[in-house]
Amino acid sequence: MPDTILIVEDDRTLRETLEYRLTREGYTVFAAADGPAGLDVARRQHPNLLLLDLMLPGLDGFELCRILRREMNAPIIMLTARDQEIDKVVGLEVGADDYLTKPFSMRELLARIKAQLRRVRLTREDAIAAGEPAAEPPVASAPPNLVFDDLSIDLGRHVVLLRGEPLKLKPKEYDLLVFLARNRTMVLSRDLILERVWGWDFAGGTRTVDVHVRWLREKIEADPARPSRLVTVRGAGYRFEG
Repeated sequence: MPDTILIVEDDRTLRETLEYRLTREGYTVFAAADGPAGLDVARRQHPNLLLLDLMLPGLDGFELCRILRREMNAPIIMLTARDQEIDKVVGLEVGADDYLTKPFSMRELLARIKAQLRRVRLTREDAIAAGEPAAEPPVASAPPNLVFDDLSIDLGRHVVLLRGEPLKLKPKEYDLLVFLARNRTMVLSRDLILERVWGWDFAGGTRTVDVHVRWLREKIEADPARPSRLVTVRGAGYRFEG
């Protein structure tokens, strides 16, 4: 069954060009011309990947991304004519997985789409290898929680509880925690974490992993300076002890 892609783009020429090319590549494609329509289609069709323009009428790409990230796990690639670093940072912080500045080559877009879909497949394989069911569409039963003493991760609702209280985690903090928790007691290198959580073509370096680990420690460790859950393995990477 082909992967499904939703394009939310108000430029009709670009939208139709993307729809035509992605269809030729074998994808099932849905399209919308504004934010509210894109949100409606996403909720009805549950696409495997989304392409969102930043400057959308009705509901801009940032807000649309923020809403969709709360409701689904599908990779989100933002498309925009703006090349300001702050836009990229905000886009990634609200939940986008990648960012492509117009004009872009179709070859590069296709490569990034394949990379994101590959990351999802690898994450699903990791879950299966760990004895967990693969992620299912929203209509299916929710996956079980990951529970470690007073820390629990609700995979279905994207909620993390510490001593019964919900934690406010950024999207990548949540993704990082889930990846580490699913591979409990395994030593994971920074390069592996970067590839599996951010994608192999992420422009940042492994310092990104260190920063997010530090943020997570501040939220889940009793003493962030002496972590007992997110342990550093010198010269190797990190290990989640639960």
